[in-house]
Amino acid sequence: MTRSRVAILRTSPRTVLEDYHRLMNLAGYQEVVAKDADTALKVNISWHFFFPASSTTPWQLEGVVRAMERDGYKKDLIHACHNRTVVIDAHLGERENKQIDVVQAHGLRNVHLYEGEEWIDIRDAVGDLARDFLVLGQVFPKGFSIPKRFIGENIVHLPTVKTHIFTTTTGAMKNAFGGLLNEHRHWTHPVIHETLVDLLMIQKKIHRGVFAVMDGTFAGDGPGPRCMTPHVKNVLLASADQVAIDAVAAKLMGLDPLSLKFIRLAHERALGCGDPREIEIVGDAAAAEENWHFDGPFKEMTFAARNQHRIYWGPLKKPLEWSLKTWLAPWSYIASVAYHDMFWYPVYGKRRVAAALDSDWGRLFANWGRVAPDAAGRGYPDVGAASHELRRVGVEHFLEGLRLLGMAVVESPEVQARARRRDWELGHR
Repeated sequence: MTRSRVAILRTSPRTVLEDYHRLMNLAGYQEVVAKDADTALKVNISWHFFFPASSTTPWQLEGVVRAMERDGYKKDLIHACHNRTVVIDAHLGERENKQIDVVQAHGLRNVHLYEGEEWIDIRDAVGDLARDFLVLGQVFPKGFSIPKRFIGENIVHLPTVKTHIFTTTTGAMKNAFGGLLNEHRHWTHPVIHETLVDLLMIQKKIHRGVFAVMDGTFAGDGPGPRCMTPHVKNVLLASADQVAIDAVAAKLMGLDPLSLKFIRLAHERALGCGDPREIEIVGDAAAAEENWHFDGPFKEMTFAARNQHRIYWGPLKKPLEWSLKTWLAPWSYIASVAYHDMFWYPVYGKRRVAAALDSDWGRLFANWGRVAPDAAGRGYPDVGAASHELRRVGVEHFLEGLRLLGMAVVESPEVQARARRRDWELGHR
């Protein structure tokens, strides 16, 4: 049996584009990502505002696209792929995180899965595999749908190295959560670990190839995926094994991968390798032996994170969780946007963003589009001057927060379902 392989490299802005090309080939992506199939680059947007380590970086997306073009992948068979949540504005996020700049610069298609894409019933997509799900059959007894376009496509996940208040860490496996499940995916939060295993089984069934490229230039510690403390770590990871890459990332953060339930369950079901002792490391082996001694997401949880835990697993589960499956659910979306966007980001986040913007990576992000790669396309020898213009505070930020509050209600699946039902009734009178 072939050992699972994870590539890891140290990087810098000066060499980051060349490093991504080398990284992906060390991990054997051309053996997995078929050149004659459409390839979805599954962008991660964990916050629509720029926050270091939270979302796919522009140099990550740029590096992957350049590597694929260099290796003979046709541009018209590559597209960026986005999901939507009721508390994250994907269109704002792709602008604020400068992902759309990369997509447009390369002339790629930009697919938003919830906008005009056809979805197919899971039983029609995977057949008898649905009987093997750990929890999705119980959470969605009437079934659920997945994007039809995913069937037969390659998918390349673009997560970052960070912690998460529900799954302890989040990476390649969690990156499928938004794209494969519909807008009621928050119903799976009480069984999130088992859900990620079910989603990995689905991916292995429907995709032509599955690959992950993880950016650890910034890495996030604390109650992620949003309210974290970012650290400059200068590492990149890639693998065709979604379990193995998450395991190596967890180990870097100072955690025992097999103590994380989603990794252990996937490992036990032979969906990938979660034991670092059994994973082949290629590239910079010394980098893989680092221990960053992260505190993890539970040491200093935010007010919102503590109450989310109480609702899904604690004393508030019985009195409140039921409401999240009814027309009352938008109360939780409003609470999330109000806390994270209108309180935490301007009060606490702005200082962390400012500190990150003083780093080389922060300067590269702030000056993205104004600085150019060197002639050989290896990276960015000049990242420009420091700029704090991206710290979102004041009246403009407050007004944006009000807009997002409205979005959380108007675009919620509960309100949309009632609107569709009303339109149907009017049309049949």
